[in-house]
Formats: sequence, structure tokens, C-alpha cells
Amino acid sequence: MQDVDLPADFKEFDIVEIRFKGGRKEFFRNTNRLPLVTGDAVVIEAAGNGWHLGHVSLKGELVRLQMRKKKTPLDSKEIRGILRVATPQDVERWEAVRDLETGTMFRARSVVEELRLKMKLSDVEYQADRTRATFFYSADDRVDFRDLIKRLADEFRVRVEMRQISLRHEAGRLGGIGSCGRELCCSTWLTDFKSVSTTAARYQNLSLNPAKLSGQCGRLKCCLNYELDTYLDALKDIPQVSRPLQTEKGDAFLQKTDIFKRRMWFAFRGDNNWVMLSTDRVREIQDQNKRGEKPENLLAPVLEAEREPEVSTHVEGNLDRLDDKIKGSKRPKRKKKKEGGAPAATAAPGTSRSGSRPEAAPKAPAADGGAEAGDEPRRPRGAAARPLNRRNNRNRSDAPRDGAPKPEGREGREGRRSDGARPEGSAEPRPPRGEGRPPRATGAPAAEGGAPRPPRDENAERGSRGGRSSRRGGRSSRSGGGAEGGNAGSAPANS
Repeated sequence: MQDVDLPADFKEFDIVEIRFKGGRKEFFRNTNRLPLVTGDAVVIEAAGNGWHLGHVSLKGELVRLQMRKKKTPLDSKEIRGILRVATPQDVERWEAVRDLETGTMFRARSVVEELRLKMKLSDVEYQADRTRATFFYSADDRVDFRDLIKRLADEFRVRVEMRQISLRHEAGRLGGIGSCGRELCCSTWLTDFKSVSTTAARYQNLSLNPAKLSGQCGRLKCCLNYELDTYLDALKDIPQVSRPLQTEKGDAFLQKTDIFKRRMWFAFRGDNNWVMLSTDRVREIQDQNKRGEKPENLLAPVLEAEREPEVSTHVEGNLDRLDDKIKGSKRPKRKKKKEGGAPAATAAPGTSRSGSRPEAAPKAPAADGGAEAGDEPRRPRGAAARPLNRRNNRNRSDAPRDGAPKPEGREGREGRRSDGARPEGSAEPRPPRGEGRPPRATGAPAAEGGAPRPPRDENAERGSRGGRSSRRGGRSSRSGGGAEGGNAGSAPANS
């Protein structure tokens, strides 16, 4: 906005705010209409006679608002005028005078001690033309400093003025850093000091500790008034507990109050456990005590509310129902009943284990009176339960039955090897091993003298085993069957 030109008929407010040492500010009239900018050094008229140097802190319409805030009339005769803009010579002279202030203050303090006056000198300010010196002091009672003024005037050859200030103004002139970590409010922007009482600390539930509530001036901190109005508005909804709450367990005393969260803590006498209550519950107990009733406990009875289904239940459904459905669809396993050592569940007639073998005829009793071949075979277990894919499942352990055709297994092949005949429906018969086919190597050696070993009665042997076959048994029978087949096929050829 500084580059924007003002209208031709616009008249700027002619009063300017000037800042001096220690944050002191006063209003001066710009009678000569000098083009001033905030921060410029100007020469103004002194209170008695002479001139002083200060800096512009505020100008324009904002000064009008500031004067209205401080209740300063616009036509006051105390408002002095601005002489000129400070020259470099004026600034050099003001800086030289300002260097004398520290030595003057320490010398004046020693004089005060000699005169045994109950006062404290805090600061000294020289006028820029070095014709006047203002001593700022603080004291609890009235002080007779007439002798002090005479001695200071004779020693420093200046006109001496004594000005009493409060402890808050003294801290503002000295400056410093507060407990909040920032520069003191009284030395930066605060000019109107209001009284602060301990009631403000009580309203804000602060501990009444003077070391924590006091500032550098030794008085209560000014910032205690900043949030006081907010706390007073919030306390309107907090019930006043002047008497303890009466219950059947005893009297509960107020321990702590959270104003903004509207929570109150109570404790019974001799009990260190605090009970947190809401403000509504406290009012409810107070109303019951007024009617002469006492609640059983401080806490309100808890009512179990119905749990509302979650959103995922409506959208996706309950996943437990799938588990219930799967459990319900499972059939219980059938238990095998053992009767006489044989399994109850047997293969139905007309079906085969591998699904491709023809139906086997029931076994006839063995001729040698051994184990009966008609017993139902047991179901293979373990590795024997898996089908053997070796040369069209010729590992099958089904034994031939009397009066029934041989299945397409090892025994059937032995029969083919012995007589060379093939079952009906075959394409062409295979020649016997003795005619044009080399003899099959077997692991069973021939008997001494070149005579073949007589064949074993496999039906009786199978019956003694109970019809149970396994992969190991299949392999041994296969090797034995080969030898028998070879011998059986070679015996007729020799004969």
C-alpha cells in the first residue's frame, strides 16, 4: 500500500506517536507536515525547555484509535510539537549522552545508600541536549529525597527530576525474558497495567505457589488476566460444590475439576482413589441429597446397550456361517466293524479294485485241507492299496478258483505259458516258451540232476495267507510264477 498515491484532498492525521527509552511512548503533533515514516528519528520539544530525540512508532489513522483507547483528547494542550527530522549531528550527540546514563545511575545508587533512603533507583534517562536528567525509582512508602536532589544536581550539573514508577513499569523498562521463553509483555507491547489478584489463579485451578505465579517484577504475572474471561464463561456450566456429596458409602469430597472437559474428581475420606464424575452426574447426586436420598455409589448404574451390528456384517455377511455350513455338510465317518478278524466292509461282487479287471469268481476250498480259499480277501493296506502299473496289472493277487475261468493275471499268464492257448477273444495265440521262445530266467535254481523243481500249490499258500496281497508279495509271487511257468512249460516239451 505504500506505493499507492493518496487522493489530492486527503489530509493525513497530524498527531504521531513517538517512542523513547524504556518503551515510553507519547503523542506529538506534526504541525509542519513533515513526511515521516515509521522508525524515523525526530527532534521534539522537551517538557520544560530544550529538545529531545525520539523515534516514530505509529502514524496515520492508527494513532487516532490509539488515543481513543488511552482516552487522550485530540485538542489536549499537553501535546507538544515536532521540530524537525533528526540530523546526523543530533543522533551523534544523543548517543554520546546516552553513554553517560549507566555511570550516573551507579553513582546515584551509592548516594542513596549514604542517605539511607528506602527507595530503589532503576533507571536514568538524559535529555538529548544534556540539560536535564530523569531518575526513575520505586518505593513502598513516601520518601523524602530533597537532600538527594541537591547532591545529584551539584555532582552532575544537570536539572534533576525524580519520577516514581511501579514495579511493573520498572520491569518493563529493564526488559528480560519471561518463563514462557519470550520477551516480557510489559517491555514490548503492554502499556496499561491492570491489577492481578489471586482470585484469577483460583478460577483457573492453578496452585497458589508465589514462586510460579510471580513475574520478574515480584508481582503476579499479567498473563493471568489473559484467559480469565474464558474460564469465567466455562465455569457457568460447572456446579458449585460447597458441601461433600453424600452416599451410602460415606461423604465424597471434591479433589479436582477439569473446567473445559467438564469432569470432576471426588474421593472418600481416608481413601486415595479418586472417582471421576461428569458434571451431570454431580448435579444428579446433589438433587438426590436435597431430597434426602443417598445413592449407593458415586458412579451411575451401567446399562448394557444392545450392540449394533457392524457395517461389514451388513455388507459382507458373517463369515462364521460358512464354517457352520461346512461343518454341517461333513458326513460322519463309518466305523469298521470287525467280526472274526475279517473286515465288515468288503468289495461288492461284480466290481474290481482297479476298475478295469473282470469280476472274480468265489474261491473254492483248498484240496489239501489247508486254509480255505473261499474266504473273502482282506482289503490291501498301505503301499499295497495302490495299483501296480507293470505289464497290464499282472501283479494282481487273485487266485484261480476251481471251476471258474482264470482272470487276466499272473495265473492266467502261467496257464498260457504252459499250454500255449490264449483266452477267447484274443487276436492270435502266443507260442509256448519251449517252441521258438527262449526260456525265462528265474531266480529259483533247478534241482540237482537237471530235474525241474515241482510246482508249488499257490492256492493253498494264498489261502493260508488269507488272500492278503502286498507289493512285496506280488513281486515274490511274480518271480516264483515265472519259474513255475518256465518249468511247467518245459516239462511237457521234454516228455
